[in-house]
Amino acid sequence: MTSTIASDDAVQTVVIGDPVVIAGGPPLALHRGESDLPFVPYQEGVSFQLVQVDIEAGFFVVRVRGEPGRTIQRHKHTGEIFAFTLAGSWKYLEYPEINTAGSFLYEPAGSVHTLHFPATNKEITDVWFVLHGANLNLDEEGNVESVLDATAALAVYRAGCQSMDLPEPHVIGA
Repeated sequence: MTSTIASDDAVQTVVIGDPVVIAGGPPLALHRGESDLPFVPYQEGVSFQLVQVDIEAGFFVVRVRGEPGRTIQRHKHTGEIFAFTLAGSWKYLEYPEINTAGSFLYEPAGSVHTLHFPATNKEITDVWFVLHGANLNLDEEGNVESVLDATAALAVYRAGCQSMDLPEPHVIGA
């Protein structure tokens, strides 16, 4: 639905839907509440919520929840990563640092590691990640087994929603 409001000073066009745009200006802020997008399984004991994807720019934003004792496959990043921990704790098996609620992590392109949610956690760990480029998932010998980039993340997320009989998710940028 489109609505145009005109006055002597300006003409404003508002499109009801996503995104809302004012003619001649940038889109308004796009909002997703916590319950607007579902969490879907990524692997056993780990679920994710794809919040934003930009296939052309090659980045995606996910919220990951991991149960105590779970590990995500060793991988290499082709771009930089930003992470913020909301709850629980996690670490990379290759490094001593432990990320806890309120901590921020920056990873440069080329980082290789194995994400682990310690078995000693008393709660589900909840982390936001902004990923530029791709995750190259590695086998035991360091060979690329699979690639998770913005396009693949969107496909995996949509398939997860479909397998749970959920409607098409309204991921920002999709």
